[in-house]
Amino acid sequence: MSIRLNPYFVFNGNTREALYFYEKALHGSVVAITTFGDLPEDPEHPLTDEMKTLVMHAHLKVGNADLMFSDTFPGTSHQANGDTVQIAIHPTEEADARGIFAALEDGGQVVMPLQKTDWSPLYGIVKDKFGVTFQVNVPGEE
Repeated sequence: MSIRLNPYFVFNGNTREALYFYEKALHGSVVAITTFGDLPEDPEHPLTDEMKTLVMHAHLKVGNADLMFSDTFPGTSHQANGDTVQIAIHPTEEADARGIFAALEDGGQVVMPLQKTDWSPLYGIVKDKFGVTFQVNVPGEE
């Protein structure tokens, strides 16, 4: 059996902002964006003009990884925590790790500064401005 997993980020009305933030911070490429307004209209559940602009699904390619994004549908609950699941990033070059960490830190909060550890020449934890926690880890010698 073959299984592939990918993170799926859900935001409360600011998915487009987050998507382009991560595209820049992680050196990714936006593959697709579909809004709720792109769906066929349902007369029993009409959408406001504002609802139509929200992102139903977006796809960001980062290296070999696929990141997916969506806004919550208006009227549904959304609880942003960011601590239950963390995203681990493993750039092979320290310069890339520093650049990614700095980009994610912009408007966010450093949990653990980038530093040498027993397992990595450079490791740190940062919670970005959207409340998502990232571990940046340059792989050590094996």
